[in-house]
Amino acid sequence: MELSKINRVYFVGIGGIGMSALARYFAKRGCVVCGYDKTRTNLTIALENEGVLISYLDDESVVPVSFMEHHEDSLVVYTPAIPKNSQILNHFKNNGFSLKKRSEVLGIISKGMFCIAVAGTHGKTTTSSMVAHILTDTGFGCTAFLGGITSNYNSNVLFGKNNVVVVEADEYDRSFLTLHPDIAVITSMDADHLDIYGDEFHLHESFHLFADQLKENGKLFIKEGLPIYGITYSATSDSQINAKNIRVENGNFVFDFEDGFTSIKELNLAMPGKHNVENAVAAIGVALSLGIRAKSIKKAVASFKGVKRRFEKVVNNDEHIYIDDYAHHPEELSACFDAVRQLHPNKKMTVIFQPHLFTRTRDFADQFAKVLSTADELILLDIYPARELPIEGVSSELLRNQMSLKDVTLCGKDSVLELIKNKNPELLLTVGAGDIDTLVEPLKNLLNNA
Repeated sequence: MELSKINRVYFVGIGGIGMSALARYFAKRGCVVCGYDKTRTNLTIALENEGVLISYLDDESVVPVSFMEHHEDSLVVYTPAIPKNSQILNHFKNNGFSLKKRSEVLGIISKGMFCIAVAGTHGKTTTSSMVAHILTDTGFGCTAFLGGITSNYNSNVLFGKNNVVVVEADEYDRSFLTLHPDIAVITSMDADHLDIYGDEFHLHESFHLFADQLKENGKLFIKEGLPIYGITYSATSDSQINAKNIRVENGNFVFDFEDGFTSIKELNLAMPGKHNVENAVAAIGVALSLGIRAKSIKKAVASFKGVKRRFEKVVNNDEHIYIDDYAHHPEELSACFDAVRQLHPNKKMTVIFQPHLFTRTRDFADQFAKVLSTADELILLDIYPARELPIEGVSSELLRNQMSLKDVTLCGKDSVLELIKNKNPELLLTVGAGDIDTLVEPLKNLLNNA
């Protein structure tokens, strides 16, 4: 399917972060854009305000007239999270529409463009957002499809003036194999999505296939230690491009960049943590490879405000500090906790964690228990099932029973606010990839008025 021939697009599951970015892109192109999602959220409300027609009823009768019959200029984009018995999804299947996953559409859009793709089980949203911001802030320009809302632009899609596209390449269900990048970054390859891959070997195999799709003379940036050949980066001097003299100053991380050719001193990064320094090193490496001047890159890094739900400081006053983060894998939790400890070493850390997926909780129960035990106080919510059915014996209680930390409270989402009101924590951290984000505003209001 050719991009130029698409005039109307329907999104089944339009409220997802990646899907909504595509919806904004096609609306910007002047296409008729409609969609369905089961829940009205801040993201779908924003799309509605931008002129996108959205239904929240899974019924064929709510499909707009222009999508009742297949036309050659029609595209239907769906997410695998939509149940197979969805009436709207089956309407399109039964009426001969062209159905594409998000990743396939990104492949259509990026075809013929200079593609920068960022992949990895952790770090890809922040790194791709950093790359997109550096390219935009320096005037180089790019179109970008991101897996989070960037704080600088309050959006998950950027529209550029040139033929460069930055894409967050998702390894879930091997969807990144639709891309053929000119520049690629692989931030991590930790075991995850084992419900799809079965084991770590097959996950790694998929990343190798992604790396093999790099265009001729393309550049591949690899986090130091990963079992793939490429330009290595890290926050240590062991890699080809790296960070040195890392320190915390006024709540920011300051470091020097070295790649053997270019040295950039005193870079200032508002996103804390060694892992974010590494993400920045990769983004800087990409920018330098495009010929962007070091001085402009340094200014852009300093002005990067981060990504919503990626170590986002929600409350920061004399009585309370509240940080919200998307971390939902043991490695991500560990990196997040380490960053908090570096910034606030003397404060008692109260954590609210919502496990995401029964399979992930089961597969990494030991690692979760170990990392969560490093909190000072833990409030453990029920597992967010997402696309899964419950698994017997897998629950938040399973994690609690394996933890060495004694100060653990099992709690339903509806009881959290009252519990936090009584605890009145000095340092609060909410972490998880489910619907824990619905607690952010209420907790913010509670702590600001405490």
